[in-house]
Amino acid sequence: MKLHELHSAEGSRRNRKRVGRGTSSGYGKTSGRGQKGQLARQGGHTRLGFEGGQMPLFRTMPKRGFKNINRKEYAIVNLDDLNKFNDGSEVTVETLKENGLVKKELSGVKLLGNGELKVKLTVKVNKVSAAAKKAVEAAGGTVEVI
Repeated sequence: MKLHELHSAEGSRRNRKRVGRGTSSGYGKTSGRGQKGQLARQGGHTRLGFEGGQMPLFRTMPKRGFKNINRKEYAIVNLDDLNKFNDGSEVTVETLKENGLVKKELSGVKLLGNGELKVKLTVKVNKVSAAAKKAVEAAGGTVEVI
């Protein structure tokens, strides 16, 4: 296939509507905008949420909460995910990244107690839930918060 043989699919492209080009075109004079009024004017549209001067709904609702600029978000790893490691191995943030369990580290990694741990591991993460710590120690491993 050559460049001059390329064509777009049938019906995928449409000619633009040429308005204001004489009355016989069907879009002459008022160009399909009707008669006078706000919508016939240039830039004559209201902003999103405008209710014609009535108090808009979003202004009648109370403001709630705030955005905490110091919020820390942790990448989450569950106990089920750790079963892919060998018995007695050390699990760190780097090894979790290498094995694809953590894509973005964010503010660190938090271990949660979802699932069941079947191998003995030494886990070094930034945060750990009480249930996860209990489960790792019950399996014979240790948890270290870094």
